[in-house]
Amino acid sequence: MVETAFFASTASLIWLINYYFPLGPLLRIFFPIPIALAYLRWGKRASWMSALVSGLLLSVLMGPTRSILFIVPYALQGVLLGFLWRRRARWGTAIFLGMLIGAFGVFFKVWLLSVLLGQDLWVYFTVQVTELLDWVFEKLGWLVQPSLPVVQSFAVVMILANSAFYMLVVHLGALLLLDRLGNPIPRPPKWIQVIFDVDYDDDEALTANSEQ
Repeated sequence: MVETAFFASTASLIWLINYYFPLGPLLRIFFPIPIALAYLRWGKRASWMSALVSGLLLSVLMGPTRSILFIVPYALQGVLLGFLWRRRARWGTAIFLGMLIGAFGVFFKVWLLSVLLGQDLWVYFTVQVTELLDWVFEKLGWLVQPSLPVVQSFAVVMILANSAFYMLVVHLGALLLLDRLGNPIPRPPKWIQVIFDVDYDDDEALTANSEQ
């Protein structure tokens, strides 16, 4: 119970600090990790309790809207990652499923803010993507005006790619942090080990070490 409350308060504090004192992408890496760690240590019930308590705490400190924007997608990603990491799922599976939740979180945020502001923010986002494509086509010398389906498809691809990259960075951050806390996550693919010039032991050895 104490650790569950600690993980919930840690997740809330990271979100709170990043909102008022943004440090770029640094703190965003750790948004889902405390809730995932609660799952690794104590299981599903503790993880959901951490997500719920962090949402309630943020609702008191920052209001329900910002609390909901933390729960969707970051708290949900934390529960998902804890579930997958505890079952030693491959990075590709975890990144793909986390990417889907992250992309859903973007669309949910656009919808929620559009309702609250009374304006369709997706139209604004589409305009920005159109200007980006126009600039790219101009640099490439293509005299083409992108159609609306092309612009919206490109916008969706950008959202998915950004969510996938974010999940990859979260995995790298969790790999460095959770190993030191005695709750290692599954080992990265070989190509990541080659890029970072590291050589991790297999999952069975790590699981045995964590249980000792």
